Amino acid sequence: MSLHHHLPFLRWGAQLNRRQLQADAMAGLTGAVIVLPQGVAYALIAGMPAEYGLYTAIVTAIVAALMGSSLHLVSGPAAALSIVVMSVASGQGAQTPADYIAIVLSLTLLAGLIQLALGLMRLGTLVNFISHTVVVGFTTGAAILIAASQLKYALGLQLPAGLSFIDTLASLAAQLEQINLYALAIALTSLFSALLIRRINRKLPHLLLGLLSGALMNYLLQGQHHQVMLVGALPGTLPPFTPPSLSADSLQSLASGALAIALLGLIEAVSIARSIAIRSHQQIDGNQEFIGQGLANIIGSLFSCFAGSGSFTRSGANYDAGAQTPMAAIFAALLLVLIILLIPGITQWLPLPAMAGSILLIAWNLIDLSALKQIARAHRNEATILLVTLASTLFTELTLAIYIGVILSLLFYLKRTSQPTLMTVAPLTQSPQRSLRSQQRYQLPVCPQLSIVRLDGSLFFGAVSHVQQQLRQHIEQQPGCSVLLIAGKGINFIDVAGVEMLIQEQQRLKKQGITLAFCSLKGTVLDELDALGYLSHLDNRFIYPTAQAALADCTRLLDPAICKTCVQPVFQECPSDTGLIRVQAVPSSPPQGQQ
Repeated sequence: MSLHHHLPFLRWGAQLNRRQLQADAMAGLTGAVIVLPQGVAYALIAGMPAEYGLYTAIVTAIVAALMGSSLHLVSGPAAALSIVVMSVASGQGAQTPADYIAIVLSLTLLAGLIQLALGLMRLGTLVNFISHTVVVGFTTGAAILIAASQLKYALGLQLPAGLSFIDTLASLAAQLEQINLYALAIALTSLFSALLIRRINRKLPHLLLGLLSGALMNYLLQGQHHQVMLVGALPGTLPPFTPPSLSADSLQSLASGALAIALLGLIEAVSIARSIAIRSHQQIDGNQEFIGQGLANIIGSLFSCFAGSGSFTRSGANYDAGAQTPMAAIFAALLLVLIILLIPGITQWLPLPAMAGSILLIAWNLIDLSALKQIARAHRNEATILLVTLASTLFTELTLAIYIGVILSLLFYLKRTSQPTLMTVAPLTQSPQRSLRSQQRYQLPVCPQLSIVRLDGSLFFGAVSHVQQQLRQHIEQQPGCSVLLIAGKGINFIDVAGVEMLIQEQQRLKKQGITLAFCSLKGTVLDELDALGYLSHLDNRFIYPTAQAALADCTRLLDPAICKTCVQPVFQECPSDTGLIRVQAVPSSPPQGQQ
């Protein structure tokens, strides 16, 4: 591959022009206004000092913009990922603030290395194994946890760090009489101001204006005299170079959490990039996004950044603001640099309850009510996966919750694929193609001697027992059957266990005087069976390319004496001297659903 493929900024950078730079600069200004309050908020969610959120919004955003494939994806701190970072890091035992920061940076480095390795191995499809339902359930649970973690600031209460969800609620309930009404008023002011501003005009920086409203309320109420805590001023320095250390012990203790963070970050980044690419008509390279996110977290961990990913809010706003290239994300990061250097006191008088109000709104925005309703109305398995993932997120470790959701979704998928449908079908005699359709749904006549079944699903080792059982039950219900024809149009592949079962059934049925035949197998299936040397064992005399060819040949195997007494001929190949007139029953309009 060319150097331009591995270094995407060379490709789009060579095509930059003045008009694009102007558009990107304006979009970058919008992005900086949005990420300023978000960076501080997400740092608090991750348990990090406020400036670390802005560092992440600078370094991670620049590296991901240069090395990713998306023109509009904006990376940096993200809400759901921040709560996972906090969960993993705080689970490493008692630690000082400095130790906690060191653990978070090591965790970020390890997650970035995993992401980079997956990208270099071109495993971009790996995120497809984490279903949409799992992501929705986990994100909903993370939103609830984020909200619960901020209630102590909104209510002005003192709670120990590292409490579980249940313990947090119990501690809050035990201290309800000690609520700081000044803190609560500030939090509600920030929350409802942001909601009102967003309702008036969604393009306005509602979070930033909500924080300003909360700060103004704090000033009017003189919150500093009523034990209202403040965020404090930023240090006014660029992200310091702080290389994390990875020892054998830390690798062992952080590996599981780092893998969960890496996967969740990749899912967020790739899904956001693809959703915006649908609007921008851009093609996304999933593997390159893996590499970009991995390098962003690796380099970010060297410069005081915690794990980041793509941001749907900032990416969507970036595209809507007219961004043309990733320079928009870089411009936004550079503006943050100027803010940190020139006005580090911008957060000095920002009350923590105001931040809590904004974070409560962020948590609410993470909950996709339409997706929850859709999943609830879908298959029962999907609803089960959602509820189990959600409950696991709330009551177990967050990293374990992701794995539980993934494993459960895979188990339901395997269960579904291991039970292919075996359906009795018959030809539509009035149709020129004489297509095979469901006998029960279309109320079609069936031949007592030649039974046709359609197998919908792959025939692999996990499905062999189910299919074999269904075939034997079908034969038991057809006492006069002399030919069983399997229509294999719906079979995508047959493995060794599957073909061995078919050979066994063909030989068993032959002893009972029943011929087992096949039709409409896909060319890829036939090629694979031929390459494995199984076609001859399967008696390829009874493998037909089409249903018409199979019927033309298999009807010659029927007992003419029984055919003469038949009162309801099914096939055009039936003898002409049967008992009654040939049936031509076809529904006036095909039923909905499976045919």
